Amino acid sequence: MQRRAHWPDAWLVWLGAIILIAWVLLALGGSVLSLPAICTAGAVPLSASLDLALISGSPFKFALSWGLMVVAMMLPLAVAPLWHLRVRTFARRRGRSTLAFIAGFIAIWMAAGIVLQTVALLLRWVVSPPIASAGLAIAAALVWQISPAKQWFLNRCHQRPPLAAFGLAADRDAFLFGLKNGAACAGACWALMLPMLLIADGRFVAMIATTLFILAESLESPARLAWRWRGGAKVLRVLAAWRPARARYFAPLTKSRISRVRRSSAVLIE
Repeated sequence: MQRRAHWPDAWLVWLGAIILIAWVLLALGGSVLSLPAICTAGAVPLSASLDLALISGSPFKFALSWGLMVVAMMLPLAVAPLWHLRVRTFARRRGRSTLAFIAGFIAIWMAAGIVLQTVALLLRWVVSPPIASAGLAIAAALVWQISPAKQWFLNRCHQRPPLAAFGLAADRDAFLFGLKNGAACAGACWALMLPMLLIADGRFVAMIATTLFILAESLESPARLAWRWRGGAKVLRVLAAWRPARARYFAPLTKSRISRVRRSSAVLIE
């Protein structure tokens, strides 16, 4: 029993392993797991652009690569709501409730991927230079980041609904919880994911940076709707508070160490 308390719950280990595998596959997949190419259309009709995009990347290839991105980048955000779900679920039902939640969460993000891929294709068709279309997506992400609508979705990411305990009602509530949390997460993060579909070089580094930013943003508490910058403020406050505390903790040790050195030096001189 004492050893059990020093280890994390098994479901966290499994979830972390799945997320890690997704990152490894994204890192090693190369062109096999890259997102479907979006052709620069220019004067080419939109229908021809869609045909070329489907030829360059099959729907299965897109679903596979987008699913890996969702598991790697978005599934870490499901840890807090999953904890809420598992604490309020009987032990014998926790496995199936966890799977039901993840199924709803992933389903929303897979549907969001279809919408985002369509928007990315339209952007590339309207603004043919890849750098320009990616820059436009980044500008849209910055505007969305400071908008009240972004905060509205972030507040709903923190909602923890009551859950049924027995029967099909419990399975339904777990699945609906995954759908609702996934929808709130997609609404908050869609603008940060859109540039990932348009960045050609350095996409993997951009995914890592975006994931860290989203995780830092998820630590923020719900707030009122307003135009302001969001993301990472709580992490910065924690770091700012930790450094002085660390300095105060080590300061007496440093002073005592200095005094010991001085005493030992005096003994050697004598």
